[in-house]
Amino acid sequence: MIAIALGAKLLLAYLLGSLSGSLILGRLRGVDIRTRGSGNAGGTNALRTLGLAFALGTVLIDVGKGALAAAVGLWLPAIGGISPLAQALACGVACAIGHVWPVFFGFRGGKGAAVVVGSMAVCLPAILLPVLGVWVLCLLGTGYVGLATVLAGLSLVPASWWLGEASVRPLLLGFSIVFALLLLITHRGNVVRLLDGTEHRFERVRVLGRLFDRASRRGA
Repeated sequence: MIAIALGAKLLLAYLLGSLSGSLILGRLRGVDIRTRGSGNAGGTNALRTLGLAFALGTVLIDVGKGALAAAVGLWLPAIGGISPLAQALACGVACAIGHVWPVFFGFRGGKGAAVVVGSMAVCLPAILLPVLGVWVLCLLGTGYVGLATVLAGLSLVPASWWLGEASVRPLLLGFSIVFALLLLITHRGNVVRLLDGTEHRFERVRVLGRLFDRASRRGA
């Protein structure tokens, strides 16, 4: 019974994850975002190809389903000694997997960053500010969304240890590593393009980077 109950929660979380924001909104507009831009069903490609409003809708849906999946585990009773927090984190992972490999959309989805944000917002809200800070600083400094996301994902690991309560730190640390590895795997193409020098850069948002470049030229 324990395995069945936990499996049902994880299956529900996976199915929630499979409800991809960009693909659902795209169907309403008669567009498959996977045929546009980078081909990724995520907020960044949505912004580049279909505009701000579409991208915001995508992100809201994806963050929301991550939060809802975690809430399924957190708000329901413990199962066989498995704490609600552990269930919430596991459901967050299942939801992210569903987002990346959605059963409703041919197992071709996004990269999972928004789902991770939603899940961690429920499980450890205090982590959002430092992780978002890493993402924003990296984006403003380099203009690379993929790099900013990977570094923000990796920052989950130390942040979960520092900000989590002592009694649940090992649990948070373990799942943060899982989330970070998932984001690294789904952004592996971005990493390869960065190394090759072919990664797309949002030059308009590279505010800090441009300021640094100007300061360097003046000091030269």
